[in-house]
Amino acid sequence: MIPYSTLTDGQVNLRPFQFTDAPELYAAVRESLPALKPWMAWAHDGYSQRDSTDFIAIARAKWEEGILYGFAITNAQNGSLIGGCNLSHISNFFHFCNLGYWVRASCQGKGHAGRAALLATRFGFERLNLRRVEVVVATGNTASLRVAEKIGAHREGILRNRIAVGPKSHDAVMFSLIPEDFGLRVRV
Repeated sequence: MIPYSTLTDGQVNLRPFQFTDAPELYAAVRESLPALKPWMAWAHDGYSQRDSTDFIAIARAKWEEGILYGFAITNAQNGSLIGGCNLSHISNFFHFCNLGYWVRASCQGKGHAGRAALLATRFGFERLNLRRVEVVVATGNTASLRVAEKIGAHREGILRNRIAVGPKSHDAVMFSLIPEDFGLRVRV
């Protein structure tokens, strides 16, 4: 198991979600539902405090299994919860994963998602020996597209019907990052 870690760039911290985060996670999701619902299957009108607690339990268990690394994005100065960032769909055989991120509505537009995405990606390359991190973003999700572009992810193409949110399917842009994008060498 990769030990629980806190990563920082001095502006944001990434750390594993803790059960004490549940009330603040719930508040952040509820505040952000209008922005999240079109793109995140887990964001729905009935999102509850129990959903936050269940997510934290699952994220911690999956971390221990080495199949998902779910990070709380927090303010490095005061510790307040800004959002979430994760490495998921990890393929240990092919050494790649998916990168996801979201930032609460009151904290958007300040570069937090990009900072978190870069920290998580570096963690994936340095600690998980990944060779590729994919960012799959619905074509209509302009905020998330901007984040992928700002962090220097390489746009590879459009994937038809790649993202399903409830009964609706969305085409998505595939972006990628590789260790060389960070000046890192692939470990064999």
